[in-house]
Amino acid sequence: MIAITGTDGAGKESQGTGLAFAVGFFFAFRIIIVLFSVRVLGTAPRVGAELSLVFDLLLLLLVCFHSLGYAQRTLGSMLRLPSIRWVVAFLGFSLCSLAWSATVSLPTSAAYWCGLAVDVAIVVLLLRAASVTGVSQSLLKGYVLGACCLALIAWIMPSQSDLRLGDEEFFNTNQIGNLCATAIFLAQYLSRCKAGRWGFAIFLLALTLLRSLSKTTIVAFLISESFLIIADRSISRKTKVLLTVAVILVILVFWGLFEAYYDIYTSAGNQAETLTGRTAIWAYSLDAALEHPLIGHGFDSMWKVIPPFGPEKFEARHAENELLTQFYAYGAVGICLLIGIYGSLYRQMRRLPRGPLRIVLLSLLLFVVVRGLAEAEAFDLLLPLWSIVLISLLLEHAVSLGDATSISLLASGCDACSTLQPLSIMKQTEL
Repeated sequence: MIAITGTDGAGKESQGTGLAFAVGFFFAFRIIIVLFSVRVLGTAPRVGAELSLVFDLLLLLLVCFHSLGYAQRTLGSMLRLPSIRWVVAFLGFSLCSLAWSATVSLPTSAAYWCGLAVDVAIVVLLLRAASVTGVSQSLLKGYVLGACCLALIAWIMPSQSDLRLGDEEFFNTNQIGNLCATAIFLAQYLSRCKAGRWGFAIFLLALTLLRSLSKTTIVAFLISESFLIIADRSISRKTKVLLTVAVILVILVFWGLFEAYYDIYTSAGNQAETLTGRTAIWAYSLDAALEHPLIGHGFDSMWKVIPPFGPEKFEARHAENELLTQFYAYGAVGICLLIGIYGSLYRQMRRLPRGPLRIVLLSLLLFVVVRGLAEAEAFDLLLPLWSIVLISLLLEHAVSLGDATSISLLASGCDACSTLQPLSIMKQTEL
């Protein structure tokens, strides 16, 4: 195999980072495709989901074309990472579960699974063909920019009846809140990597997150950001005080909105959005999961399959708890897969040297775990599978660079010792 050098290699690297930016932007922006399709084009929701999958497949074709030829790493080397092996195991078992799934439409469910697999394949091929640092930073920049665009759209849209941002059916407040919170952590990671200035983006996303009134997301974000501010020693005490004061001032500005939303929430809120409604979903999901405790009910086996909840006839897409959702869908195997994915990623993070980058990534994982107590995704994990592959390779790359630096410093230290040793012997002889 002949390596690409010179201008050809630089051109391929540049194309890879540009394509990675487009992929990141699409990963963030696609959650509004169904809303645009239904509200603007007047189509059925199914058309919006199909459009999203078509765009995903087109990106995969572009990435496949770009990755032809020389590759900086092999698929086998990627599979040596435990987190990526767990992701492959999750995809494989979820695919097999379609054989016993109680889904309403098997072709539709298979298409949703293909969407998960395509996302992972896109990231794997991008990282295979170009440098980890260039691809990952470009992809994250695209994701943060896409989230900022959606945040602006959310502000422009009319509020829901309960004063929250978004569209209750196709672009709900929980999606907006989760997108903004995740993008904030990624922007903080880029800032600590010295990959641009992201202060305004973080401010816009944080303000949109608070305005979304997504309760679980806001609580999880405040807990994880508090951990970040306390643990990150690179942030000065003065900056920490200013951040705390700024948060208090923003909360006071929005206090009237919070009171109005609380009145609506307690008097006329959807039962499924309350703690009592979630408790009913948890109880039903647990009872149903215990009917098939080993392998679960299968992929996409809840939407329009289980009976609706409450007087509003709320149809749950998931069990409102990530662990319980995996237990319902895949039984004990699903719990093992979830613990294996997050556990292996946590162990990789622990291998990083103590510093700001490690704190940001641990804060992101803490956010996902806390939010998972009262939220879930219908098909994916709260930390998407594609992002787990990306973060895993980023961590491995950072650790390898750290080890290489340590070895070079050790080698240079030994060379210095070898040159200084004769001098010390001479001094001892003179004495």
